[in-house]
Amino acid sequence: MRAAIFLDRDGTLIREVGYLSSLTQIEILPDVPKALKLLKSLGYLLIVVTNQSGVARGFFDEPFVLQVHSVLQERFIEQGARIDAFYYCPHHPTEGKPPYDIDCDCRKPKTGMLKKAASEHDIDISRSWVIGDSLVDAQLAQNAGCKGIFLKVDCDLLLPPSCIVKPDLWEAASYIASQGALR
Repeated sequence: MRAAIFLDRDGTLIREVGYLSSLTQIEILPDVPKALKLLKSLGYLLIVVTNQSGVARGFFDEPFVLQVHSVLQERFIEQGARIDAFYYCPHHPTEGKPPYDIDCDCRKPKTGMLKKAASEHDIDISRSWVIGDSLVDAQLAQNAGCKGIFLKVDCDLLLPPSCIVKPDLWEAASYIASQGALR
């Protein structure tokens, strides 16, 4: 079984803009492609897991989410990096319209997206990491039983004990690299 880095999208790979509604709003954060290449060189699968409740709320549709992921992949490939898979949750438990207004198992911090990725890509979640910029990402790592890195410069949140704080994805990747080779 392989290990993976489960990456949040908005605020981790690209600048957080609220509900992304135009491809022109996509701005890859500094050093992200370099960090992805480092993590890939360590043997990790790179899997994006992102809540996209804008679908449930009617701000955009699922084809737009897929288009964003396609544009991101193209831009990463242009810079020598590649994401192995993208997973997203289009649901919201209390807002939106059917079929998206449900309390699903894929909305972070629930572990549905990680379990699906693990099944489809032969991933050992216990050897994997979650990296993200929100508390739900830290909670996802704890709920899934893997290590977590929370991306913030200043952090006064009460995070799970297994969660490490780093300022950006490059620093997170460097920390993971410092932990030694995958076994």
